[in-house]
Amino acid sequence: MAQDDEPERHINIHFSPEIMAGHYANFANVSFSDYEFTITFARVDHEIDAEEIPGVVVSRVNLSPKFMRELADALEDSWSKWATREGIKNLPEFDADNSESDDE
Repeated sequence: MAQDDEPERHINIHFSPEIMAGHYANFANVSFSDYEFTITFARVDHEIDAEEIPGVVVSRVNLSPKFMRELADALEDSWSKWATREGIKNLPEFDADNSESDDE
């Protein structure tokens, strides 16, 4: 968090359209050492009825413990907001045709 006397800083990230497209993953594994966490994202074929499920790694990210804590907090916050919005959508009073978009 910035000190009161420091100007607010903004991150301005640019990336190519190929990177913007992202990668689909339906499996993740988190491992750690004394120095870092590693999150491995993969796409696996759950429809295969075999002892060994085939899959391919689509991305792997190494994070410091401090950043991992910040990521876990951000994921929890986003999950909570999503779950609340989904819960509201499932209320009988909710009318999807008359609701405003929740784009942030």
